[in-house]
Amino acid sequence: MSTAFSLAPLFRSSVGFDRFNDLFETALRNEPGSSYPPYNVEKHGEDQYRIVIAAAGFQEDDLELQVEKGVLTVSGGKRDTKAESVTYLHQGIAQRAFKLSFRLADHIEIKAADLSNGLLSIDLLRVVPEEAKAKRIPINGAQKPALQH
Repeated sequence: MSTAFSLAPLFRSSVGFDRFNDLFETALRNEPGSSYPPYNVEKHGEDQYRIVIAAAGFQEDDLELQVEKGVLTVSGGKRDTKAESVTYLHQGIAQRAFKLSFRLADHIEIKAADLSNGLLSIDLLRVVPEEAKAKRIPINGAQKPALQH
């Protein structure tokens, strides 16, 4: 029996930040076995991210992306098969409905979404306004203190 504890499930549902409280909350909320469809969360630069979801068998009309209160929700619905004359001898391409949620950090914006070769790619960009950026405060060495008692 292995006693190793993997934190990987905690990191795959957050994008753009490292807040452990939110990660644990997300991990506790996710249902067991909710790994369909498989997906990657990629970092492509200091402020660029991409979520890639394996959406084999889905078309653009079958997928929906929505952002509400800092949560990106990607859902896919099962298509109605109009070819009733088809009998599957083996159906290995799952087209069951799914819903994935990703908690986004502050200032993360969805830039683009693309469905190509069965992969749904969602490009994200962190756009931090000037007033929210960290400011370096200079230390005045030999000068008098700004406040006088």
